[in-house]
Amino acid sequence: MAKYQYLKLKHLIIGVALVAFLITLVSSLWSGYRVNVNTLKENSLETNRVYAQKLAETANAYLEESFQILGYSAETIAEEMDDKQVLIEETERIKMQNEMFNLVMITNADGLVLSVSPPSIEVQGELLTSEGATEALAQKVPLVSKPYEGITGRLLIFISHPIFNDAGQYVGLIGGTIYLKEENVFNKLLGKHYYDDGSYVYVVDEDGRIIYHEDTTRINDKAIENKVVQAVVAGNSGAQQIVNTKGVEMLAGYSAIPLPKWGVVSQRPLEVALRPSMDHVKNMIFVAMPLLIFCLVSVLWAATRIARPLQQLATFTEESLDAKNVNSLESVSGWYYEASSLKGALVRSLSFLQGQVSFFKDQSKTDPLTGVTNRRTMDALLAEWAEQKIPHSIILLDLDHFKSVNDTYGHAVGDKVLKFLAENMQAVARNGDICCRYGGEEFILLLPETTATEAEIVAEQLRETLANTLSPCGRAVTLSAGVAEYPLMTDTTEGLIEAADVALYHAKQVGRNRVIVAGQEQTQNQ
Repeated sequence: MAKYQYLKLKHLIIGVALVAFLITLVSSLWSGYRVNVNTLKENSLETNRVYAQKLAETANAYLEESFQILGYSAETIAEEMDDKQVLIEETERIKMQNEMFNLVMITNADGLVLSVSPPSIEVQGELLTSEGATEALAQKVPLVSKPYEGITGRLLIFISHPIFNDAGQYVGLIGGTIYLKEENVFNKLLGKHYYDDGSYVYVVDEDGRIIYHEDTTRINDKAIENKVVQAVVAGNSGAQQIVNTKGVEMLAGYSAIPLPKWGVVSQRPLEVALRPSMDHVKNMIFVAMPLLIFCLVSVLWAATRIARPLQQLATFTEESLDAKNVNSLESVSGWYYEASSLKGALVRSLSFLQGQVSFFKDQSKTDPLTGVTNRRTMDALLAEWAEQKIPHSIILLDLDHFKSVNDTYGHAVGDKVLKFLAENMQAVARNGDICCRYGGEEFILLLPETTATEAEIVAEQLRETLANTLSPCGRAVTLSAGVAEYPLMTDTTEGLIEAADVALYHAKQVGRNRVIVAGQEQTQNQ
């Protein structure tokens, strides 16, 4: 037979230490990485939110200033609408003073362009019929238009202020245009995102249409399906993680521009924002590795030192059993408590064991078929208990009609039924109870410090279990049992077994599958 190669304690300790080392390292790195990732995400979201808010405040202030400038001019020229030179000078002054507009114009109440700066033959003297101009002329209030295509074919936004004379009559408007796809004030106010790593800023109007983007091809696109755009056009400010139109995960901050009902969005790619997290993990490894290696080496050294005495004890114990001496065990250095205690116990145990080996080799305590105590050992125990005057009870039991089981199913099945009975006896036996095979299908259960009444309860429990459980022969088997108590009923072992046997015989006579206590036969007969 091949001999199994078992792991040594030293290898087990080293293995456990290595696993613990790796688990600690990986969990530390992973937890550090996750904390760093969450921190980077939160910081990036907050940075973009603050940045978007700052840009929104700047843009809103600039628009308010533009309305103030246009309003001041409207008051200045309200009574000079017929003086062409005054109007020309005013448009040129505003164009030079306020760099917000690509073009400044003054119209009369019908939308006829009276003056424009810079001069444009495409606009000068024309009647404005575009969407933004028509809306401004109709509403007669300070207004920021939605994006539209003007007379010149450019995509623009028109910011206007009505002109009323001293009599309160509407005489025209003064306004400026912002060419969305050309160099304009947004480029100066918003510019490029301060992170040149794929981050960018864009502005949407109240309909979710992009009116500023670093990529000019995106201007005038509808982005209302974007959750961030939906939030910002609703007048909200905040930050969240989203996926942009190109499928890239972004960390976006957004803020509303109250005056024109626009919104600013500042966003950064998630991958870029989290890139420093890997550098953080590398730094953790670099800093922690020397200490971890030192700890690992220390554990390996300690494992070797701890395991050596135990390994020697294991080796010398096996040798001592073969050589029948314990001299090698006594040479082991038990430098810590457990090894020293184990060494002492082994020396004492082996010394005693070797004196008893010859005796126990010739003895067999168990029944080879059922594994319960055999009759020889049972007799010895009963004699010892009787000698020591230990009160006890016995249950003598016998399977009902067991011969028919052998005749019907064969002796192999009969043996299985006997094992089945022994297993159930052991299941109901209490601590200290001893299950024995008396002979054939007869078994005895020894119950120390137990009265006949208590033994009857155990016997009934066993009887009910068998009667309600399928046995290996495919059906339930029953038992009959007799109970006797020492020294209440008899003062000898032989008398005890005889009393239990009489009770068992009576149980068979009155119908089987029952438990009778010795002395109850007369009562039942009467």
